[in-house]
Amino acid sequence: MHLGYIPFALAVFSAVWAAPAAPAAQTLTGAFDCLTAGAYTLCQNQWGASAGVGSQNSTLISASGNNISWSTAWTWANGPNNVKSYANVIHNTAKGVQLKNIKSAPTNWVWKYNSESQGIRADVSFDIWTGVPQSGNPATSASSYEIMIWLSGLGGIQPVGSQILSNVQIAGHSWNLWKGPNANWQVLSFVSASGDITNFNADLNAFFQYLVQNQGVSSSQYLQAIQTGTEPFVGSASLDIENFSVSVS
Repeated sequence: MHLGYIPFALAVFSAVWAAPAAPAAQTLTGAFDCLTAGAYTLCQNQWGASAGVGSQNSTLISASGNNISWSTAWTWANGPNNVKSYANVIHNTAKGVQLKNIKSAPTNWVWKYNSESQGIRADVSFDIWTGVPQSGNPATSASSYEIMIWLSGLGGIQPVGSQILSNVQIAGHSWNLWKGPNANWQVLSFVSASGDITNFNADLNAFFQYLVQNQGVSSSQYLQAIQTGTEPFVGSASLDIENFSVSVS
């Protein structure tokens, strides 16, 4: 995420409604199309498209309960330091609980690039939001913290702010921690220190408790959203999310 990035478009999304379980592939082509499926909503969210030229589509492959499979294909040019979109899924109900009351938040994310151009600039990341009110949309006045977990960052891109720690050990992996302000919220980004993590099994609560114990995040903050997806800057790629799941208890 580049400095000045506002990842969740404030425009009203157009919605394409689907049954809770979606066995047949369905493709979104509109810049702000969304599709509900299982426990998730898949959104294109091309909030930064005006900074460049290109196109993107996202396809729901399957969804059942807490598991979802989807893909996105994109081609973007110009504005190499600007995020063009955040095609993502957001869990519809894994939210509304204070960090101090979370016992576990297991997640599994298996993904791969089916194709990628030379020199692409993009990340594959969690975008997790907390705030003082129990509910609130990401990247709004309700937001206090944006917690990112970068499983991949290609092309020399960097999160908001500056790196404050290196080789932080959480969930069996080593992370570099970045911190900086964006609008009215603080961004804390864990960036993989050992390259792409394409099969990620972890308890997100380990990240939450680390931030409470070591970075001054209040345990009374409410979890408001868990999103996962990709932020392309430039280049072209086809990204396949073979499986994603998350739950909070």
